[in-house]
Amino acid sequence: MQQVLDNLTDLPTSTGAEEIDLIFLKGIMENPIVRSLAKAHERLEDSKLEAVSDNNLELVNEILEDISPLVNKDENIAELVGILKEPHFQSLLEAHDIVASKCYDSPPSSPEVNNSSVNNQIVPVDAIRILGIHKRAGEPLGVTFRVENNDLVIARILHGGMIDRQGLLHVGDIIKEVNGHEVGNNPKELQELLKNISGSVTLKILPSYRDTVIPQQVSSTFLTILFVNFYTFQVFVKCHFDYNPYNDNLIPCKEAGLKFSKGEILQIVNREDPNWWQASHVKEGGSAGLIPSQFLEEKRKAFVRRDWDNSGPFCGTISSKKKKKMMYLTTRNAEFDRHEIQIYEEVAKMPPFQRKTLVLIGAQGVGRRSLKNRFIVLNPTRFGTTVP
Repeated sequence: MQQVLDNLTDLPTSTGAEEIDLIFLKGIMENPIVRSLAKAHERLEDSKLEAVSDNNLELVNEILEDISPLVNKDENIAELVGILKEPHFQSLLEAHDIVASKCYDSPPSSPEVNNSSVNNQIVPVDAIRILGIHKRAGEPLGVTFRVENNDLVIARILHGGMIDRQGLLHVGDIIKEVNGHEVGNNPKELQELLKNISGSVTLKILPSYRDTVIPQQVSSTFLTILFVNFYTFQVFVKCHFDYNPYNDNLIPCKEAGLKFSKGEILQIVNREDPNWWQASHVKEGGSAGLIPSQFLEEKRKAFVRRDWDNSGPFCGTISSKKKKKMMYLTTRNAEFDRHEIQIYEEVAKMPPFQRKTLVLIGAQGVGRRSLKNRFIVLNPTRFGTTVP
């Protein structure tokens, strides 16, 4: 990348490249984010190191035979011969030749190892891990649990929480014991137990072994994928409703929920779950919490309970009337948009402006343009107009 940047300035005009295109390309390649991604790409690239030769000791001995007769004629040659004949230097060359002559490539994986049936086998007892963490009473760990095959499994890890910062647990890990006591299969009881514990906490877990498979050869689109994934975490939304997780009966863990008010700005840090997103307050900061996703909240607000029919022969029966369905028509798009449910509005985080903006608001014909021109004429170094 640096070589391309150096050649951009010396690019001849005969190539037909526009100057504005070269400036745009140079700006992208000098971006710190792009440079970081390029370094990550180079690190992850499967590069094989090969020795230049594996007979260096033999070459040094041949050199000694050629220059030994000249020792008495030149002091530099005598010093070089002394260095090349040192036992430590000779041992270093011998060790290098031994290592260079051997093959250290990892053997190809057999089809039996990659078989899914082998991965689904019961994990041996010696695979159980013992982890120790230290927490204060009432401090949340930042995890939620679910029941899977009568075991308590970590369903999600909240971004910025204690467990996320330590990196000791992963999604899919099975919790077996807490401080030597079996946890059972009730997620709420486990949440309360972990919440009230203070000091040292010992967890016995069964790892999930759901590691992400990294390909041996990184494709050319890997840089683009990393660039896109980086910006997927930079999502900010403005909330158009109030939310309190303790009043929500659908949230998997009320303590893990994030309370917010209408008009607040949140940063979405995880949208893997279609029903529950992980978000954090932009102003307050702190660890992330669970909020209802756009899909879940739209579905919840659009839900209409069926009316009770009191006009029939049986009082209090449910009416058979159904919700009226209408096909979307482009000619009536204004009416449909007027009834659109506002949940979250995506916004962008902008840096502070270097120039202050003065906006003149008034009815038509009151002299806004004249007042603007008067400001510019009286103080042209301080006021200016925007470029249309």
